[in-house]
Amino acid sequence: ERKDVGCRLFRVCFLQHQLIPTPPTDSSKVTLHFTMIMKTSLQCSLLLAYAWLPTAWTLNIVIPGGSGKLGTLVASKISPSHDVTILTRNAFLASAPSRVTEVFGYVGESFLRKHPNVSLRDWDGGDLLDIVGCDWMGWQEDTLKKADVVVNLVGGYTEQRTMATERIVRESLTVNPTALQISVTPREEDLPVISPGMPTLKIKRLQDCEDMVEANCQNSACLRLECNNLEKSCEEIIKTIESISS
Repeated sequence: ERKDVGCRLFRVCFLQHQLIPTPPTDSSKVTLHFTMIMKTSLQCSLLLAYAWLPTAWTLNIVIPGGSGKLGTLVASKISPSHDVTILTRNAFLASAPSRVTEVFGYVGESFLRKHPNVSLRDWDGGDLLDIVGCDWMGWQEDTLKKADVVVNLVGGYTEQRTMATERIVRESLTVNPTALQISVTPREEDLPVISPGMPTLKIKRLQDCEDMVEANCQNSACLRLECNNLEKSCEEIIKTIESISS
């Protein structure tokens, strides 16, 4: 739309340029004629710049698993000029006026009102046998296809995490292989504190997810972040997102 508008205005200016009279013979009018040409040429240049100027600062950002504490913090800190879509397994409950269950993540109606650039979308979470959202069909086309950045914040350390990562990578390769894929993982030393038990298996799952992203995605960044410092983790994620528009 931006380019269409700019190009139409450019054509108008070009026609105006065509209507500029031929150079006058009277030396007193030469300056005026030259000014007319320069003014029209400047208009054409500015309109072309408007039509084709990169719009990288307006990003479409998709955050699978973004309905947790870190995801909502990241979404709130992202520039309002960017569009943010949080993929959640139950967008209806995640956007309710008050939290009704601890089973699913929660964003809240008031948060969405305060941040109109943020929206929620149901998805399957990588497990087609355990779908809980009502409107998950077509989430790939609606979100990943237009994404500039995908920030994977899917939590948990079960096989569900691996399945979700595989789903995101597979669908991204199908509809939008050039999007920046950001994998967010806790530091290994934090894992026994936040999720006690079976550390070797969990560390392997985390590494498998990172390897999957790095091996298959054209543009990727794997972040190992400190779990107990949400603000610092958020800053690192925001910095990585903004790196593609700098």
